[in-house]
Parts: sequence; C-alpha cells; structure tokens
Amino acid sequence: MGDVVISISAVTKRFPGASAPALDGIRADILRGGVTGLVGPDGAGKTTLLRLIAGLLLPSDGRITVDGHDSVRDAESIRGMLGYMPQKFGLYEDLSVMENLTLYADLRGVVGQARKDSFKRLLAFTDLERFISRPAGKLSGGMKQKLGLACTLLGRPRVLLLDEPSVGVDPISRRELWKMVQELVDQGMAVVWSTSYLDEAELCAETLLMNQGKLLFAGKPSDLTARVRDRCYRIRAIAGDKREVLTRATSRDDVLDGVIQADAVRLVLHKDARVFEGEEVGAGGNSRLERVEPRFEDAFIDMLGGGHGGESVLARQLKPRALDGSVVIEAHDLTKKFGDFVATDRVTFEVRRGEVFGLLGPNGAGKSTTFKMMCGLLRATAGTARVMGLDLQKSAGRARQRLGYMAQKFSLYGNLSVVQNLQFFSGAYGLRGDRQRREIDQMVEVFGLGPHLTDRTDSLPLGFKQRLALACAVMHEPDILFLDEPTSGVDPVTRREFWTHINGVVRRGVTVMVTTHFMDEAEYCDRIGLIMRGRLIAVGRPDELKQMVVSERQPDPTMEDAFIGLVEGSGEG
Repeated sequence: MGDVVISISAVTKRFPGASAPALDGIRADILRGGVTGLVGPDGAGKTTLLRLIAGLLLPSDGRITVDGHDSVRDAESIRGMLGYMPQKFGLYEDLSVMENLTLYADLRGVVGQARKDSFKRLLAFTDLERFISRPAGKLSGGMKQKLGLACTLLGRPRVLLLDEPSVGVDPISRRELWKMVQELVDQGMAVVWSTSYLDEAELCAETLLMNQGKLLFAGKPSDLTARVRDRCYRIRAIAGDKREVLTRATSRDDVLDGVIQADAVRLVLHKDARVFEGEEVGAGGNSRLERVEPRFEDAFIDMLGGGHGGESVLARQLKPRALDGSVVIEAHDLTKKFGDFVATDRVTFEVRRGEVFGLLGPNGAGKSTTFKMMCGLLRATAGTARVMGLDLQKSAGRARQRLGYMAQKFSLYGNLSVVQNLQFFSGAYGLRGDRQRREIDQMVEVFGLGPHLTDRTDSLPLGFKQRLALACAVMHEPDILFLDEPTSGVDPVTRREFWTHINGVVRRGVTVMVTTHFMDEAEYCDRIGLIMRGRLIAVGRPDELKQMVVSERQPDPTMEDAFIGLVEGSGEG
C-alpha cells in the first residue's frame, strides 16, 4: 500500500427530514495501490460516502480530499481522476456492448486513437471481445458488471469507486471481478470496493466497517477477526436434526452467534464462556466441538452484540405437518425453450417434505427459469413439473394455493403501503374476511411491521422489504416455499433472522426450495442441485459436493470452491 489518496476528515451528512445523519463524523484515509473495502449492511452509509468522495453530494460537515483536491471546491478536477461505478450502473440494455462503450467514451471525452486503444485494451481485459454485438440486456449478470467496469475505466482513472459490484453475481463472476480489480491495483490504482458481503472484506488490504452511519472499525481485516480468535467452534457428527441443535445452541446465554454449515453447526461463544459438550444442545453423545478459524463476519456480529438466534416466532404460528418423507416437488425431464435457445434441458429432481433444496448455478444457468416452471408461472416446453401431486401444466391454479413464492426482486408493489401489500397478497392466496384480518395482524406482529404499516413499500430499508415479502409468501400457511435469491444484498444479522424463520418452518414440515449466490447460505440446504447451461450437473448434500472437489491442493474445500470446481469441471463451463 502506498501514500494517502483519499482523506476523509470528520465528515457528516444529514438529509432533510431524516431522524439521524446518514454519516456521522467519519474519519479515514484510503491508500493508493490496494483495495479498501467499504463494508457494512444495507443502510450503513456506504453509497452516501462514495457519492461524497465523487463530488456528487456535499458534506454537511467535514472535508474530503482526493489527491489533495477538495471534493467541494475542486469537484470537476476530481471527476476527471475518478471512475465511479454505482450500484445500478447505467447500461443501455437495447444498445450493444460496443455501442455502450462508444456512448461512455463520448461522455468521458475519449476520442481518436486513444479511444481505439482503450476499446482494444478494455475488451481484452474484460474478455468481452466475443460479445461486442450483443445487446447489454442479453448479457448475464457477471458480464453486465464487466461491461460496467469497462465503461468506468475509460479515460484511465487513478481512483476507482465500486458500489456493491458483486450483488447478485455468481461466485465464478465474483472471482473474475476480483482478479480484474487486483490487476488494476497492481498497476498502482486505488480501489474502494463497497460490499455487504463480509467474506469479501477478507480479500481487502484495508477495511472500513460501517453500521448506521458510523465507522466501527478501520484497519486490516485480520486485526478485526483477532477479537474472536479462540471463540469460534463447529459441532461435528451431529445425531438428529441440525436445525434443532442450532436453535438450542443459539438460545443459550453463552452463545453469541450460530449458523448451519452443511452437516455441522458453527458457533461463536461469548468472551470467557465455558466450552460445552455437543450433548448439551441435543447433538448426541458422539458429537464433538472443534475449534475453527475466525471469520470477518464472526467479528462483525460480535461488534453488534450477537446474531439473531433462538426459536422462530413465525414457526410457532404454523400448524405442524407430518414429516413422512413423501415427495412433494417433482421435476422430470423439464425443458424450456425460448425460440432456439434452450434455457433448461431435461432437468430431473425430487424434493421431500420438510427438506431445504437449493438450486445453484452461474448467472444465466437456468435457475430462475426452472423456479418459475415449478411455481406454475412459466409453461414448460416439455417434461413434467408437479407440486403436492398436482401437475402444473393441468392444475396450476390449484397448485399455487399450496405454495408461497418470494421472487428475486421481492415482487412487492412499491407504490402500495405495507398494509396494502399484505391485503393484496393475502387476497390473491384466497384469504377472506376474519381469517384474512387475523393472518395480516399475525404477520405484522411476527415481523415487527407495525411502525411501517402506512409507509410506501419502495421507501422501506431492504431488510424490511425482505420481511414483508416473506410475510406475504407465508401468511396462507403454504406446504411449499419457493425463495428466489431472497437475501441478496441484506446484512448478516437480517440474513440470520430470515434463516431462523426458514429453519423453524422446515421443522414444522414446510418444504423449501431456494436459489442463492451466497455460498454460506447454501450450507443451510439439505441437498443442492447445481445447474449449468440449463443442465443439472450435480445433486447432493453440501458436504458431498465438497468431497467431489477434494484434492491435494484443496484438502478442505469451501462451498464456493465446490461450486467453481464442479462448474469448471463439468464440460459445460
């Protein structure tokens, strides 16, 4: 790491009408020649800080300088040395890759031979040369991010600001983006990478950890994880229900946090807590607690005072179903074509009652298409899809009454209030009269929606949108829940709250099918189906998939290692 390139001095930002400042007295230095992670949950103030650095907002108090230039007085000079890629980068989806590059070159004043040289360099750098004629709207999520990065790099900026570039991007594309950014860093560029994924913080040279507008930590990621060293454990060889073990463990006063990791349960203990036996939380006499390396996320949860654990209030409201092992979701040779394009190709799998089945794959692999066919929202070209024994080609309406669906973008109506969304979706699922009112009141209480009932949904923080979307999907007590990337971009505490509810309803006999790009989240699944280019290339428990990629170089692979290894080794990659 080199000299200071961005200096942030006691910066506060207040927005009119807001009860608290978006940023409160932030002090930090960002160095040249490294990736500085701007890390924190939704609403932490990351985007506001990036926009202040870029000169797009004015600070209420304090000062920011970029290479010695004041962000207020010298905003024009700063824009010439910065590349800023916002969360929703403004690609024009009807324009081709080359047309988007040309447009942004015009805006940045890159002309003549410099333009030709830049296009050649950036297309090679992003590996988009093969796709220069393809409309941006037909690129996968990862390719869109690469094109956005290429447009941002026009004009050779000295400082690169990236606002959550990996949200909704699969692990392979994430790894490629990181590799590309590291190449830029090696050339002396300063990069600020904003993210709500705490595993990405560990890839940064320095991190600024934020929450609710305050800077909680600034320094090397390893310095933060050191605070929970010797307090992180994993319960292995669990006999019985791992979800029951997690619930019992996180209900204890000496446990700070807990998550499921495939067939094990990972715990963080409070400082000076006694290390207990697995048998004390129902893991069986042969279970064992083994110490594991701390993660950045463990330390963040520790700073916040603990995760969301214990028993799900939502699950207590649902009537239990018999966990009889019956098949409730069936896909047989499921195929979907859009013209000549085969989105899914003879996909076959079964899911049993009370099971969490994950559908994983790169962007554009066919996950959401498969999901929509299984929900009766998209008609299959060939093959059969059944839920609860009902053929979705013949009885889609009846089948939809037995399932709840939480879409990738939540499918909430942004112009309606919270209570109006609850009324609409409960009515769509057939609830009427007293039962409808009773179920709405119950969801308001379970998810803490009372203070927001009259708020427009599009004004809610992401975490509350997620709660509302889940409430809308479960209030009719479905047998099956379909969750399409339900926690993309939300913070770890909210993600734990979400999975506490999911684990709870699964224990009551509800079946869950989920897609996700968050590999730690995939560990909650009982089984995973991995899709690549419309084909199902592997099915198994998370630990079984990891075993498939074990090697001398990689003796203890993560779920992300398994995902990348299986996709790249499938012959479809």
